[in-house]
Amino acid sequence: MTLTRRALPLFLATPALVTPAVAQTSWPDRPVRIIVPYAPGGANDLLARLVAQRMAERLGQPVVVENRAGAQATLGTSLVARAQPDGLTLLVAASGPISVSAATNPRLPYQPLRDLAPITMLASFPLVLLVPGGSPHRSVADLVAWLRANPDRGTYSSSAASFQLATELFAQTIGVPLTHVAYRGSAESAGAVAAGDVTLTLVDSTPATPVIQAGRARGLAVTAPARLAAFPDVPTMAEAGMPALEVSLWAGLFAPAATPAPILARLHEEALAALAHPEVAGRIRAMSMAVEGNSPADFRARIGAEISLWAEVARRGNIRFED
Repeated sequence: MTLTRRALPLFLATPALVTPAVAQTSWPDRPVRIIVPYAPGGANDLLARLVAQRMAERLGQPVVVENRAGAQATLGTSLVARAQPDGLTLLVAASGPISVSAATNPRLPYQPLRDLAPITMLASFPLVLLVPGGSPHRSVADLVAWLRANPDRGTYSSSAASFQLATELFAQTIGVPLTHVAYRGSAESAGAVAAGDVTLTLVDSTPATPVIQAGRARGLAVTAPARLAAFPDVPTMAEAGMPALEVSLWAGLFAPAATPAPILARLHEEALAALAHPEVAGRIRAMSMAVEGNSPADFRARIGAEISLWAEVARRGNIRFED
């Protein structure tokens, strides 16, 4: 998404509507912390730190990133869901603990659309359909034909619920069950394909890039609406005849649900300003991610639609994730 002033919601295009209310609250009068429910060094952590740095410069208060990993990212997410709604405790989380967990975990200790206020998506990334480099399959059509001819032999690797459900959606779309093999991380999942241990995987572009470049794996399609600059010769799923497989995962900014509307408006404004900064946008794109920046209403609607989608995929595949 290209961030322009015309793309901003109306209430942000008229600062006079929100600025006095925010000024009256003197927010923020203390440091702001952003909880990242993952270990340091990952994409979500890097995104949070990029945004935090720019927000701190504009807010005049420190914006500190705290990593609270555990329980498939629900630990840190729960912390923010229960935090004081004063705009001083925020969350940068991915699709997993928000859309996927809400759709598949009946014991989830929070409900995202009840307990959290979506502020904006920060970045998103599609997935790459990988097969081994020595595979005879050179197109999605080749792969699908083989899977349908060998319905008991197809296997796939995944490292998280988001990737598993995306691959299950692929399996349900082609009408062939696939056997899931779990791995601890995306790099291991891509490595399993490169080693020929599984038939395929749907994985993000970062771990896909080195195995494709080394010829150890072949990219058959990307789940993006357009081809990726990193893989210009790899078609989209729509080009491969599977338009229903346009899937992207994301990272977004949240606050506790009862945070006052003027503070949420200011947070949205500051997040978009951070995303529009050339250095921030450049570093996000360097991670093979797209810069986002949607409205809170659009973000909420997307989460609701994803929860419905993944709940149905999980139901059809008899998949449940519990902490």
